[in-house]
Amino acid sequence: MSHIALVIPGLDRIGGAERQVILLAKGLRKRGWRVSVIALSGAGGDAAVELSAAGVNFTTLGMRKGPADPRGWSGWVRFNRWIRQQAPDVIHAHLAHASWLARGSRLASPVRVIVDTLHSSATGTWGRRVGYRCSDWLADRVTAVSRAVGDAQRSAGVVGAGKIVVLANGVNVDTWKPDAEVRKSMRRELGFEDEFLWLAAGRLESVKDYTTLLGATAQLPQQARLMIAGAGPLEGELHRMSAHLGLENRVRFLGFEPDLRRWMQAADGFVLSSLWEGLPMGLLEAGACALPAVATDVPGSREVIVDGTTGWLSAAGNATALGAAMARAMQTQPQERTAMGERARKHVVEHFSLESVLDQWEALYAELLARNPKPARWAHES
Repeated sequence: MSHIALVIPGLDRIGGAERQVILLAKGLRKRGWRVSVIALSGAGGDAAVELSAAGVNFTTLGMRKGPADPRGWSGWVRFNRWIRQQAPDVIHAHLAHASWLARGSRLASPVRVIVDTLHSSATGTWGRRVGYRCSDWLADRVTAVSRAVGDAQRSAGVVGAGKIVVLANGVNVDTWKPDAEVRKSMRRELGFEDEFLWLAAGRLESVKDYTTLLGATAQLPQQARLMIAGAGPLEGELHRMSAHLGLENRVRFLGFEPDLRRWMQAADGFVLSSLWEGLPMGLLEAGACALPAVATDVPGSREVIVDGTTGWLSAAGNATALGAAMARAMQTQPQERTAMGERARKHVVEHFSLESVLDQWEALYAELLARNPKPARWAHES
């Protein structure tokens, strides 16, 4: 049984990358792999319990801010001790700090294969770019969750053109799907009749640009309702802006929502106002639930939405344009919105189903393991 270690900065705060790691871990375990998830920091919260129930080993290194913090050295030592004891065949790191830890550990504890996954088109600081490029020789393969991410990171010199491949995020389309009964019960619980329910989801941070979304919502007809699922540092500011715009009765902040699926199934439309994205899990999950979406026309999002066919795209950072796109969705006949949702689900099933993505990961791991029959302190030539 091959052993894979998925390394992530932490699982206490769940975003797109963390959700994808959990899906990969559970999916690979179900396919017969021995799977370990290594968090640099935190206790793992509910995610650790979920992984354990699925037969996945969860370990935390007890670090505070990744390898750069004062406890980074002891975390690096603990990780190398774990590698020598558990002998994983593949180390698959997600996000910068986890990637640097995995790459650096290879010098002390040789392994057969190291894979990195880049989740964002944001290339970060000069120091981050140099850190990736200078340690590039320690990774056997670097993957990007979308063409946009790969192009951005390649252009910034983060990774060499010959080493990066695109391997998209996946979503469990057997779990994320429409459910008429959930929709009916949720809307009855909310007291909705003719209201048009918009759902937005994601951390309350500047990259998601909720200020533009609130400005757009203020332009919509009175029957528009907006639910925002997520927590973050901008929560107070966004509450104040909502009140200033007179949206207290039309916008509801749900906080962190552990069961986002039921909201997807209850909503009439999904909206994503991000300034940039890698490959947004929210859009994939909305599409799987046959929920038409409005999203800003940024790299990553435009790889999920076929404009005018599975949803609508709008200029980023422009409340007027976003509001117009949302109004257009509301004005579309219900039958056409339903057909658009069905096309969105078909698109996600064909291009982003979890089973298909797991097939691609297993094929990549098999290729790299065949090329690297013995542990080594450096990457083999691609």
